[in-house]
Amino acid sequence: MALIEYTPGTAFPGPIGRTIDESSPAWPRPVRAASGAPNVVLIVFDDVGYGQLGCYGSPIATPHLDALAADGLLYSNMHTTALCSPSRSCIITGRNHHANGMAAITEFATGYPGYDGNIPFSNGFLSEMLLARGYNTYAVGKWHLTPADQESAAGPYNRWPLGRGFERFYGFLGGDTSQWYPDLVHDNHQVEPERTPEEGYHLSEDLADKAIQFVADAKQAAPDKPFFLYFCPAAAHAPHHVPREWADRYKGRFDEGWEAYREMVFDRQKQLGVIPADAELSERDPDVPEWNSLSPDARRLAARMMEVYAGFLTHTDHHIGRVLDFLKEIGEFDNTIVAVVSDNGASSEGGVTGTTNELQFFNNAQETLEESLRDIDELGGPATFNHYPWGWTWAGNTPFRRWKRETYRGGTSDPFLIHWPRGIASRGEVRTQYAHLIDILPTVLDLLDIEPPETINGVDQSPLHGVSFAHTLDDSAAPTLRHTQYFEMLGHRAIDHDGWRAVCPWPGPSFAESKRPFGSPITADVLADIDAGEWELYHVAEDFAENHNVAAQHPDKLAELIQLWYAEAGKYQVLPIDGRAMARLLEERPQPTENRTSYTLRPGTQMLPATVAPRLFNRPHTITAEVTIPADGAEGVLLCEGGYTGGWSFYVQHGRLHYTHNYVRRSWFTVCSEEAIPAGRHRLGFEFQPTGLPDFTQGKGAPGRALLYLDDRLVGEADFPVTTPIIFNPGGLRCGANPGSVVTSEYSAPFRFTGTLHSVTVDVSGTSIIDAASEMRAAMARQ
Repeated sequence: MALIEYTPGTAFPGPIGRTIDESSPAWPRPVRAASGAPNVVLIVFDDVGYGQLGCYGSPIATPHLDALAADGLLYSNMHTTALCSPSRSCIITGRNHHANGMAAITEFATGYPGYDGNIPFSNGFLSEMLLARGYNTYAVGKWHLTPADQESAAGPYNRWPLGRGFERFYGFLGGDTSQWYPDLVHDNHQVEPERTPEEGYHLSEDLADKAIQFVADAKQAAPDKPFFLYFCPAAAHAPHHVPREWADRYKGRFDEGWEAYREMVFDRQKQLGVIPADAELSERDPDVPEWNSLSPDARRLAARMMEVYAGFLTHTDHHIGRVLDFLKEIGEFDNTIVAVVSDNGASSEGGVTGTTNELQFFNNAQETLEESLRDIDELGGPATFNHYPWGWTWAGNTPFRRWKRETYRGGTSDPFLIHWPRGIASRGEVRTQYAHLIDILPTVLDLLDIEPPETINGVDQSPLHGVSFAHTLDDSAAPTLRHTQYFEMLGHRAIDHDGWRAVCPWPGPSFAESKRPFGSPITADVLADIDAGEWELYHVAEDFAENHNVAAQHPDKLAELIQLWYAEAGKYQVLPIDGRAMARLLEERPQPTENRTSYTLRPGTQMLPATVAPRLFNRPHTITAEVTIPADGAEGVLLCEGGYTGGWSFYVQHGRLHYTHNYVRRSWFTVCSEEAIPAGRHRLGFEFQPTGLPDFTQGKGAPGRALLYLDDRLVGEADFPVTTPIIFNPGGLRCGANPGSVVTSEYSAPFRFTGTLHSVTVDVSGTSIIDAASEMRAAMARQ
C-alpha cells in the first residue's frame, strides 16, 4: 500500500477502526523544500571597503571572489547602514535597521523602539523563513545580533543564532575576536579552539572547516535537501591576524603610499566598469596626512600594516575558496546562490598612525613610533592586535570620501556580487541599479519563489522594507525599483532619492572640519540650526563620489530631500535623532539580574563575557579564592581576565601566590607572596587599593597598592604605578585556567589549577571612576 501523507494540523485522512485490519495508516507530511530548490550561501565580510577586493579594482588578490564575479554579476551601487550590527540586521531581516531596534550597537541602546537593541520577533530572519520551507540552516562566523548583556551562559538564548532559525552555529557572538585565540561558541555553548597557533590554528580556516562539516553532515543523510549557509568571516575587521607568509606576499607592494593606491585603484575601477567613465576621484581627506609627509620609519610601518591587511584578506579568500571547492566536489555549486557583501566601509579604528595593539588605542595609551617599530615583525601574529592607519581606510573606500560610521558613500557604499550558474544566464557583467542591504532577503525569496510568511512561530510578521532586484539579474537595462533610502548613524544622516543625495554630517564633514566634539547631543535648537544650514546636496547620478555640493544651486531639491528624510524617519522609528555617544553609553537599561557588588565563579564554568563581568578598573576590589592544596602542592590560575595584549591574572606558581597586571602589553606589574602556601584548605586573597586618580587622557589607570593574603593574613604587597584605565579586549573572565592567549609569559596556557578550587569571589563594592568618552570609543571600535 502506498504511503499516505497529510498536512499537519488537518484531520487524519484514513479510517481508524477498533483493530489494525479495520484501519488505514497515514503520516504527517514532513516539511520538504521544492524539488531542485537551490542552496543559498550568503557571505558577509566585515569592514571591507569598496576599493579592497580585486574585482573592484584593488591590487589585493581575491581570486575566488573574482571568479564568482567573472562568472556572475557585480553590483556597483549597493548600500549599507555604515555600521556592523545594523547592517547585519538589515541583511538577515529585509527590514531597516531602526525598525530592527538596531540604530547602532547594542552598547548604545536607549529606551526608544528604534534604539533598544532587540530585533523584534515580528521581523523574521531569512533562516526562520527557509527553515520552515525545508532547508537546513547554518550560521558560521561572526554573529553580533544579540544584545551584549545576553551573551553569557545565563542567556536568554532566544536571540542567539539557534533561537532565530539556525539549526547549527559555530563562531563568535560579539563584534570582534582574535584570529589566533578566538572566543568561540558552538551552538549554545562556549568551546576552545581545537589547536593552538603553534599547531597551525587560525580562525578563518576553522570557520571554513566547520561550514564544510555542517553541509557534509546533512548531505550524507539527505543529499537532496537544500541548505542556507550564513557565512561571516571575521575578516577584515581588526585584529588583522594572518600567518606571516601570507603578508610577506605583499612585501613592497604598498611602499608608494595611500595616494598612489587610490589613483591605481580608481583607474582600474574605470577599466572594470565598476564606476562611471566620467567619475571623479573624491578629494583629499583633511584627516589623512600626506604619505610623503611621514618619516621613512612611519612609512615603513604603515606599509607593513597594509601588507598584513592584504595578506589577511587574501588568506580569507583562500578559505572561502575551500568552501566553494567542496560545493563543486559534491555537485552543488552550480545550483547554489552565492551572494557576497560587506557590512560597511573600511574601518578607521586604527587612528591616524595605526596600532600594533588596539587595546592601547582603546585605552588612550597609544604607543610611540619607536615602540611600534619594535613589533613590526610581529604584526599579524598572536602577540599583536593590529589595525592600519586612517590613510589606508581612506584608500580602501576608493573612489568615495570618508569611512565606516559615517553616512557619506565611503561608509555606506560597498561591494556586492551574486553567482548562480543554474539560475542566472548573464555572466561577468556589472549592474548599476540602486540597491540596499534590505533588498537582499526579498531577492533571495524571489529567486526561490517563496512568499514572505505571514507568521513565524505564531508571531505576526511585519512587511518587508526591501524590494527584490531579481529582475536586474538578466537585464542590465532593467529599471531601479528602489527610489528612496534613508541613512542615520549616531546623528550622521543622509538620504538617496532618484539620483540625488542629501547628507547632514554630524558633528561635521571630517574631524578637522567639525564644529563640535564627536558625540555632542543634538538638541532642538541645534537640530534647527543644522537642518537650516548644514545639509549638503549631491547629484550622484552625475557626481558618483560626492565631490560637488550643489545645495546652494538647488535649494528646492534640498528642501524636498530633507522633508523626505523626516517622512522616512517617522515611518521606520528613526526618531528621536540622537547624536550623543557618551550619554548613550551610560544610559540605564533593564538588567537580567539586580545590580550586585559580589560575583562568585567556579572552575569548569564558561567564560564570563566582559559585558556582564564585574568591572574592576580604577576601583577598590578584592578577589578571594577558596582552595585546597594537596600534600605535594599545586599551581595554576585561580582567576584571570584578558590576555597577552592586556589583562590580569591571580595564580599560584612555585608554591607561592601571585598577581600580575599586564598594562596594554607595555608593562607587567607583579606581586608575589613572601611565603609558600602550605597543604590544606585556605582562603587566598588579592586586594587592590587605589592610591591616586586615573589620568584617562594619558592612558593611565589608577595607581594602587596590590596586597596578597593567606587566610586573611597579609603575605605580599607592592605598589603598581599604573593600571589599565578602560577596557581589556579580549576581556572575558575565566576561572581556574588561562586558556588561549596568556596574560603573562611567566606561565604557559592553559595553566589549569592543579589543586581543588572550590570558588572565587570578586567584591566590587568600591566606587569606580570611569571615562565615558574613552569607553564609547572603545565600544564603537569593536563593531
